Amino acid sequence: MKCAYHPGYQAPLTPGHPFPMSKYPLLMELLRAEELLCEADILTPEPLPLETLERVHTAGYLEKLATGALSAAEQRRLGLPWSEALWLRSRLAAGGTLLAARAAIEEGLAGNLAGGTHHAFADHAEGFCVLNDVAIAIAQLREERQVTRAVVIDLDVHQGNGTAAIFEHDAAVCTFSMHGERNYPTEKMRSTVDVGLPDDTGDEDYRAALERHLPSVLDRALPSIAFYLAGIDVLGGDRYGKLALSEAGLRWREQYVIESVRARDVPLVILPAGGYAATRERTAEMHAHVYREAVRYERRTTIRPQTPSKSSAC
Repeated sequence: MKCAYHPGYQAPLTPGHPFPMSKYPLLMELLRAEELLCEADILTPEPLPLETLERVHTAGYLEKLATGALSAAEQRRLGLPWSEALWLRSRLAAGGTLLAARAAIEEGLAGNLAGGTHHAFADHAEGFCVLNDVAIAIAQLREERQVTRAVVIDLDVHQGNGTAAIFEHDAAVCTFSMHGERNYPTEKMRSTVDVGLPDDTGDEDYRAALERHLPSVLDRALPSIAFYLAGIDVLGGDRYGKLALSEAGLRWREQYVIESVRARDVPLVILPAGGYAATRERTAEMHAHVYREAVRYERRTTIRPQTPSKSSAC
């Protein structure tokens, strides 16, 4: 499976900052160590240019990001301090999602090892999210006429409010958010389909809700591409989660989403979205599950030659 990654996905933050920025290189190291990603599988993104970002974001907001003109209040709303490295990181991550989407269109399944920044609105940042990478990828692919319709499957514990707002009046993009009802953001936007879950929802109830809603979402959307935000903050004990999935429940979720989308022959882009486990290492380990399940699915369903080529060997 092709995955986008760049060392610039990790931007420096002040010591003790709650955002686990180091999870991105840790995730890459895990997938390499388990021989799930070979060098030939790694896609290296370039930072997206302003003209691509402007397909979603306002010129005024992008000017503030480019010049470091975010106010103190705007940086508090974002939850991250502005820096040149953060601005570059945001454009790289958005470039990785677009690169992964192009790979998915070609091969059926691909991922980005960052992305899923669903709290970014067209004109402002929120909740650790600077640029809305999924919206940018959809807008660019539609401009290139590579896709006509898209579905965003957002299973992060927090509602994808920025994505919902961007596509609220766009009938060609279906946004599906299954999230903690009493969690951030306090003011929810309107997705195409919103499923709010009560605090402490565990495996059984979560599974029932996903099985009830995802098939009808996919049937309704008729997508030419799907983006899956596989947030792990649904796990019990997550710092910002409030739900109670087990690790086994998480792995079931990842397998179910992948198989549901690919059974309809829809290209699928996998993004890590949020996760705040007790340690950065544990966070990366839990994020790795969706990529493990994707590679497992790909190996199970792809007919491979008897003798592996050099490019497919890790």
